Amino acid sequence: MSETQRIAPATLLVDAQCTLGEGATWCARTNRFYWTDIEGARLWRYDPGDGSSTSWTMPERLATFALCADPHYLLLGLATHLAFFDLATGETQRIVEVEPGLDTRVNDGRCDRQGRFVFGTKDEGSPLRAVGGFYRLNRDLSLERLPLPAPAISNSIAFSPDGGTMYYCDSPTREIRACDYHADGSIANDRVFTTLTDATGEPDGSTIDRDGGLWNAQWGGARVVRYDANGVETARVSVPTVQPSCVAFGGAQLGTLYITSARADLDAAALASDTQAGGVFVAVPGQRGLPEPLFEGVPRGDAV
Repeated sequence: MSETQRIAPATLLVDAQCTLGEGATWCARTNRFYWTDIEGARLWRYDPGDGSSTSWTMPERLATFALCADPHYLLLGLATHLAFFDLATGETQRIVEVEPGLDTRVNDGRCDRQGRFVFGTKDEGSPLRAVGGFYRLNRDLSLERLPLPAPAISNSIAFSPDGGTMYYCDSPTREIRACDYHADGSIANDRVFTTLTDATGEPDGSTIDRDGGLWNAQWGGARVVRYDANGVETARVSVPTVQPSCVAFGGAQLGTLYITSARADLDAAALASDTQAGGVFVAVPGQRGLPEPLFEGVPRGDAV
């Protein structure tokens, strides 16, 4: 059994002070890093070329998003619905409502290797109940619910390099699950991939490296952990804030790990000591990532 590799701690890149930073995404076409502040209802973009940051105000909380094959657009997972976002004009085009009538909102999401957007929801009530769902927005913009257990807080959605395995979690369970994911969209063999063993932390956002390792930001644990394809921990990165939330590979040759974080739920005393909470961090883990899959659907008005 191999020992866990201890990677040099992550360092602060952007002191964004996000209430709930999430959605870490690298755009290889423009060499820019995108993320969202969910509770701040803002989309952010960082350009490492000149160190500048840009942000857009969203019509409601932006939980997740995806790059599109059409570079003019992003696909937005807003709190109550999915929409296209025109990067040039800032206009949105609504696609479909998500779980209308339920006290839930959209949460984590990633594109599969076939160019479809897979996402989950989270309960907005208290105490939390496992009443959400996992969904797929297909290339024709039809929405379908996936036959997976209802989550309280969906997270960790990611796909193996060959697209044949989907990873996901319900964060409060402290388990990351996996299932066989076929090109036709069918799902089978749902199973536990790994269970967190540290005393603190819940699984949050994940990404996959080119060797098939899953990197998971662990909320409340001040760390990012890598698991191999068998669910065995192989590496970890210490993050100098308690609530890392999502990860993505970016930069030159996709060798930099970008990490978002959050200030939400931290009281004044906690924030006084956790001064970088809500920032974006970077680490150099020694592995390289994969280009982010693109959503292949197009706005209906632009369909050919």
